[in-house]
Amino acid sequence: MAAPSLTRGRLRRLAELRPDHGKVLSVFLNLDPSEFATGGARATAITSLLTEASHKVEEADGLSHDEHTALREDVERVRGVLEAPDLAAGGAKGVAVYACGLVDVLEVVSLAHPTDSFAVVNDSPLVEPLVMQGEAERWCILLANRRSARLLTGNEDGFEVVARIDHDVKGQHQQGGWSQARYERSVEEEKRDHLEAVAIELFRHLRRSPFDRLLIGTPPELTNEMEGHLHPYLTERLAGRISIDIENTTVEDVRAVAAPVIDEDQASRERALLDRFNQEVGRGGRAAAGLDDTLAALNEARVEVLLFDDGYHAAGMVETTTGMLTSDTGTVAVDDPQLEVRDDILESAIEKAIEQAADVRVIRRFGDLGPHGGIGAILRF
Repeated sequence: MAAPSLTRGRLRRLAELRPDHGKVLSVFLNLDPSEFATGGARATAITSLLTEASHKVEEADGLSHDEHTALREDVERVRGVLEAPDLAAGGAKGVAVYACGLVDVLEVVSLAHPTDSFAVVNDSPLVEPLVMQGEAERWCILLANRRSARLLTGNEDGFEVVARIDHDVKGQHQQGGWSQARYERSVEEEKRDHLEAVAIELFRHLRRSPFDRLLIGTPPELTNEMEGHLHPYLTERLAGRISIDIENTTVEDVRAVAAPVIDEDQASRERALLDRFNQEVGRGGRAAAGLDDTLAALNEARVEVLLFDDGYHAAGMVETTTGMLTSDTGTVAVDDPQLEVRDDILESAIEKAIEQAADVRVIRRFGDLGPHGGIGAILRF
């Protein structure tokens, strides 16, 4: 069965998973077709990955016999997922599988971008790689002219046609007199009915299979009229317009034209978020800049949006009974069971942010966080 994509709800559910007994097995498999184009190559990669997972299970410390047995069974459950023939359906470039049989968890997440293949055994699911991937933002493209329309869904990596709408709309011609006027009114009515039917079908598709952002491609003379028929729920998702041959282009042609518009929209939203952060920092307002201040804000549950640069990592500590985070690793007593050093405190910071229903954003295009060490936060209060 093809794996569902990442959503904010699934991410939070995973971040909050803390089994009272046993450990969680987190497995990530790269499905990039440029590296694993053949079934044999993928089978070899899966075998290697599961061997790594088995070794991690046997190396896990502090587990009872039953907990170790459960982890071994989790490896076999993951094997069943990874060997499914349709694992890469829908163009998935990677997959994450989380297993903990003791609490009846087997969660499979389709990844839109390639990932490293590796396995981890820990107290909770490893969610940082999911955040680095970003939520699976679903786009819809509407292509419409006077008589035909197509709906496509996907993202900048690829789209598929999900609906076609065609109507036998009269063409305009010149014959003069009252007959001509009546004919033109008929043509306009048929065109209006067609565009209205297209808008209705688009709204139905939104309700059946929700999407996040919308692009529209129409002849210039139809753009305002087409958009005028859209339901407000569609209008609020409208991210831009594309210019393309409506009827005689391939899906790949549409993707190529849409990709830079999608990238521009994503960059614009990232820029707006950073502008808000910079404004709050500049006036000493609702922002935390740098690792120490950001962890302190997370400890106080004040974070609205956690921001960090792509590739950011830093060491830190977690107080195991309270979950409090700190960047200070130099004062840890070796035998203190309440303090746990983390080579990468970002994973713990992400988990805490998600548990608090904060947004988590990876900054990929701009260097605004550089002066603050690569991390910061917009605060609720």
